[in-house]
Amino acid sequence: MEELWKDSNIFYNVLCFLITENEKLFDRSDAILYWRTVFHIMGILHHVYIGLFAKGLNIQNHPHPDIRILHTYGPGYLTGWNFTFQTIFLGLSLVNDVLEWLDKQSSSLGTKIKYWRDVIFCGMVLPFTMFVSGMFWTVYAIDRELVFPKIYDSVVPWWFNHCVHTNIMVVLLVETLLQARRHPTNRRLEMILFWSVALSYAVVYYTIYFVTDRWLYQVFGVMNWWQVCLYQLFIWAITYVFYIIQFPINRLVHGAEPTIDNNEEKDPVDDKVHDNGRSLNPEENGKVAADGLPGDSWSLKFRSIKNNTENSRL
Repeated sequence: MEELWKDSNIFYNVLCFLITENEKLFDRSDAILYWRTVFHIMGILHHVYIGLFAKGLNIQNHPHPDIRILHTYGPGYLTGWNFTFQTIFLGLSLVNDVLEWLDKQSSSLGTKIKYWRDVIFCGMVLPFTMFVSGMFWTVYAIDRELVFPKIYDSVVPWWFNHCVHTNIMVVLLVETLLQARRHPTNRRLEMILFWSVALSYAVVYYTIYFVTDRWLYQVFGVMNWWQVCLYQLFIWAITYVFYIIQFPINRLVHGAEPTIDNNEEKDPVDDKVHDNGRSLNPEENGKVAADGLPGDSWSLKFRSIKNNTENSRL
């Protein structure tokens, strides 16, 4: 039975190949890139498999109406939204890994892939994953009927529940360990994505309630309206806190931003010249101007040409 399981389990076979066939990478400088690629491949396989499994549950034809609700309002659950965000992120991460192996990470495509990978992770994946997992298991521990009624166990396997509410935190943990993101890539864009998702989900969630007179999560059903409003504000606030704290946590893991060593030797000529090529010495600027060339536009390139010309006359 064990051998049969090994032969038929794609995750086991892929993981064994990636580890046993590449043991030498433990001593190579690109080992982190290698394990990042392994992790992203396994993550993509995990998320695609879970998505296909969910499609095959066939709960839309279940005789119990409370079970059919899972299919009817499936697009309205934040768990599904977040799982989609993670799948997109893992896909972009894997493409970026492939470009790094091909030394194309600095290309126009590579730069854009890396940019959107980091923006989506910081602005969407991390804050909403932490909220979905943290809030689900907290309410589940208090009263599971408020968030995942026991009747769902008849169609949803226990391991599937962990895949969409627990394993998603593994993605954050491993990604934080393997990739440094000490600061926002684009705080303004990340905030736009964050609040677009937060507000859009609130609109969808409350629209479903007002149209059907049914809460997707019964935890809202035990509250009156002022409590619902306070709870909603708390949801937005705690999710925003998750966005903010990710950067100091990342700096704790990866250390402070690398600094440039100012003790490196410098060319004596460079010490006399600005970045734009102008001399730091006013007398030299005046001399250049006296030669009929404007000091403000005098560049290192043309100075080099002039020096070569004067040397050729000697």
